[in-house]
Amino acid sequence: LIASADVLVENFRPGTLEDWGMDYDTLSQSNPGLIMLRVSGFGQTGPYRDQPGFGVIGEAMGGLRYLTGEPGRVPVRCGVSIGDTLAALHGTIGVLTALHHRQFNGGKGQVIDVALTEAVLNVMESLIPEYSAFGAVREPAGSSLPGIAPSSAYRCTDGLVLIAGNGDSIFKRLMTAMGREDLAQDPRLAGNPGRVEHTLMLDQAIEAWTQTQTVEAVLQQLGQHRVPSGRVYTAKDVVEDPHFLARDMIVQQ
Repeated sequence: LIASADVLVENFRPGTLEDWGMDYDTLSQSNPGLIMLRVSGFGQTGPYRDQPGFGVIGEAMGGLRYLTGEPGRVPVRCGVSIGDTLAALHGTIGVLTALHHRQFNGGKGQVIDVALTEAVLNVMESLIPEYSAFGAVREPAGSSLPGIAPSSAYRCTDGLVLIAGNGDSIFKRLMTAMGREDLAQDPRLAGNPGRVEHTLMLDQAIEAWTQTQTVEAVLQQLGQHRVPSGRVYTAKDVVEDPHFLARDMIVQQ
């Protein structure tokens, strides 16, 4: 099989293939173009390489789990096995890149080493630069987006609505939709730094508006003012949504 394969994917604990005499150097003798994707909890090297790891461990040690949930409460998982998915995507990108490299650089294969922990860490945005440059440790922020305002979930009479009004012009349109021209024209709120400083006040003002209306009424008004917004969907909502259906995201066989 190896002699005719393009890619070998394995997720054993590091060292397992070597114990079986199936290390890359040995396998590539019969197929120099072989690409080996190795997915493990902590990678093929380093002091933790022999420890078992699952996606949830990658999420915890990659920095994601600490940020999920409300301040002062036990962190929660995001609801799906995102660590596994992120590792799979990193592996896929690596394989596609290796195939391209093999095609245009002499036909040689290579080894791709994906760690669950690193796949999560790679998508943690400015988490590490914030600490590196300023010593700042990002904390859980519930449904809001730290450093960006206003952007959160807000209660309506019959559910929740997500509103992302954090762009300068979008913010003004949001305030206009709410009938709050005083806030739209407030010079303190013209830029994101000022809005971040007054996040609590803005969130309270927005929810004072949304709490008097249904989700549908809020979405209609925000749509008219071109303010990004959306419902919090359940599985039922997803499979009945006309946009998902029109784009064949939900297909009944």
